[in-house]
Amino acid sequence: MSGSNFEDQYRKRLKKRGEEASIVRKVVAIVLTALLVIIVGGGIAGYLYVKSALQPVDPSSEEEVSVEVPLGSSTSHIANILEEKGIIKDATIFRFYTKFKNETGFQAGEYEFTPSMTIEEVINTLKSGKVMRESLFSVTIPEGKTLEQIATIFASEENTNFTKKEFLKKANDPKYVKSLMDKYPRLLTDAILGEKIRYPLEGYLYASTYQYYKENPSIDKIINQMLEKTVEVVLPYKDQLENVPLDSIHDAITMASLLENEARSAEQRKKIAGVFYNRMAKEMPLQTDPTVLYALGEHKDRVLYEDLEVESPYNTYHVTGLPVGPISNFNENSLKAALNPTESDYLYFVADSEGNIYYSKTHEKHLQLKKEHIGNQSS
Repeated sequence: MSGSNFEDQYRKRLKKRGEEASIVRKVVAIVLTALLVIIVGGGIAGYLYVKSALQPVDPSSEEEVSVEVPLGSSTSHIANILEEKGIIKDATIFRFYTKFKNETGFQAGEYEFTPSMTIEEVINTLKSGKVMRESLFSVTIPEGKTLEQIATIFASEENTNFTKKEFLKKANDPKYVKSLMDKYPRLLTDAILGEKIRYPLEGYLYASTYQYYKENPSIDKIINQMLEKTVEVVLPYKDQLENVPLDSIHDAITMASLLENEARSAEQRKKIAGVFYNRMAKEMPLQTDPTVLYALGEHKDRVLYEDLEVESPYNTYHVTGLPVGPISNFNENSLKAALNPTESDYLYFVADSEGNIYYSKTHEKHLQLKKEHIGNQSS
């Protein structure tokens, strides 16, 4: 190959490489420009969205909207209520805004808001507690109450106009229960419709104090208010199901109801939860007396040996593992105990009349403790 031909080919290769490098630079420039536009555009769009979300829903509106903030509501729950009522545009933005500004101390009550109120006006109203009116009456539902007991409490109120029988009929109406399942799908599952379930909503009506601003609230309003409270308390713990041998929210609520009825303190409930899981791991029946009483459908000061024979999907002397469903409502620390048990090697426990609980690893030791602390008067 002559020197001139070699130089020509070399120049051609340099030219080709230069053209390729130029193309690469142009592609990189276009991509970087596009990314910059997307980032800047996204930032501007996000800024405009947040700015809009903090503005009044309708500055020209004079419509008065009644908004009830239940006792014990979290900021998240309040934000959802305000968005549903059309008082704020975005519940998530409201939560972040109040968090960044460290706004707390929102008070329960029934308020009058308008869609024209600024977010600061809404916050100040909630903090000052300037409600439309004071609650007419309140009803306290203690922990460990069954659906029948809850029905009795509400029916006995002078400001309600339904009977216990009417409350239970509504709470057990299949069509009505299905509508509640559609409304609260993350809480109420098909598990509550099992053919052996006594009451579908048993355990799901949360123990709390409920405020009412009008006479004769409907059974539907009462049940929805209690389910909303259950959703608020229970669902944040859903991810913790992975820590324990429970398959569902229904199982967690069932376990919480057992712990509620077995012990008084949070620490005791955590220890008993550990015992229950140890027994479940060995396929031993839980043998907890409160399930016997629920199966019998009556209250007794002590469970007798003959009571243990009752055939029921709720009787944990009769079935292995959890009963078919909850036996009562519960306190939040019972749910926490169900999901955060104290680890131990204990398989048995016995409680004396003072509420003290004694644990043991063997059946022989358990029998000894029973004899020492409760004698032979119960199971």
